[in-house]
Amino acid sequence: PQSRHEKRSGVRMSLDHQQISTARRLPGGPRIAPQRAPNEYYPTPPAATRAFLDAERFDGSIWECACGEGWMAKEIARAGYDVFASDIADYGYGKAGLDFLESAIPRGKHIVTNPPYGDGLADRFVRKALALTAITDGKVAMLLNLNSLAHPARHASWIKRPPARVFVLDDCICFPQGNPHEANRWTRTHRYCWAVWTSAPVTTTELRWLSTAPYQPQRRAAP
Repeated sequence: PQSRHEKRSGVRMSLDHQQISTARRLPGGPRIAPQRAPNEYYPTPPAATRAFLDAERFDGSIWECACGEGWMAKEIARAGYDVFASDIADYGYGKAGLDFLESAIPRGKHIVTNPPYGDGLADRFVRKALALTAITDGKVAMLLNLNSLAHPARHASWIKRPPARVFVLDDCICFPQGNPHEANRWTRTHRYCWAVWTSAPVTTTELRWLSTAPYQPQRRAAP
């Protein structure tokens, strides 16, 4: 029988216990450090997606290519977009088993996602998304760790193909498996931004600040 953790996440993992104790691996992908969540699954809080979609508009269909349980894809659909959701793992939502990095055909005009970060995966997702949207004349939007904007290994990439806009979020916590109880001491210290690349390359980047506060669930006052 499935454990509580397995039932909650819906992930069908193929790794044995010995592998999990030393390293995790995305299906068909690179090794993931033991302290990271299986499949690099850190779902995006709905408020972070809602705030972004109010600030950035899209003129066609959107592919959410690392959809997990659909946290982001559902918000994109609620905003009125035609969204195609997929993931390399099976979370019971969207098209499972689709390896974005091996995809040759765009599944939407635009690509919007929170990519896996470990072992350089986010960089590979950005490069792949830019290649696919070059076919569709679409935009790429990625939720990235703010630290990724200031990293010596990425400096040349940012200079070569800078995003048109960067939206810095004031409050966004991406918990492992979406579960606060699985957070470590670093989880709440990470800060995030949305980076948006347009089909036409730019030479300068517009920086904006974006608050998730107006999009957070309303908390009832104690009686």
